[in-house]
Amino acid sequence: MPRRTRIIVPNIALHIIQRGNNRQACFFSEEDYAIYLDKLREASEKYQVSIHAFVLMTNHVHLLVTPNNEMGVARMMQAVGRYYVRYVNTIYQRSGTLWEGRYKSTLVDDEYYFLTVSRYIELNPVRAGMVDHPAEYPWSSYQANGLGKEIRLVTYHHVYEGLGDNKKSRQKKYRALFNTIIPECTLGEIRTATNKAWALGGTKFKQEIEQA
Repeated sequence: MPRRTRIIVPNIALHIIQRGNNRQACFFSEEDYAIYLDKLREASEKYQVSIHAFVLMTNHVHLLVTPNNEMGVARMMQAVGRYYVRYVNTIYQRSGTLWEGRYKSTLVDDEYYFLTVSRYIELNPVRAGMVDHPAEYPWSSYQANGLGKEIRLVTYHHVYEGLGDNKKSRQKKYRALFNTIIPECTLGEIRTATNKAWALGGTKFKQEIEQA
């Protein structure tokens, strides 16, 4: 079966998922999470990809990003992936692959879906039963988006910045979004779009992507 073609459009947000091989763990200690984030920051800066939301789970990674060019995301993911695999294999005296083949991605409609996908990403630890609230999980962008912690990796998207006139008001309104449950149908829509590399958005957005 041929691989699905990844669609990358500069300046359009992208939801990325990369899973551990056979869904096995890819993070084993706090240092592992920190090193991955540090290398992700370096690669995102080098290849001009803005990171708006992220979560590092035990066996997979979610990112919400905006690339400045068509090749930035691929180069960023390749650079981080290669470094991190070498690191894990060396530290834990293992060999072979760590990731489950290619990462998956879908374009995200800013107007209707950006904040929903951001919440979807940061709520992963809650859905997994690891914490009761995203604020309790240290390895996600909620620490920046919802609590105001300075994370150099995070670049605030214009949709997020539109929530308020200053940092505190934006954080307050962002936190309030988590008082509403994401409907199951929306969760399914996000998962299907990402797994099948479909554009996630309204009819107009999808038509614009097809034309692009």
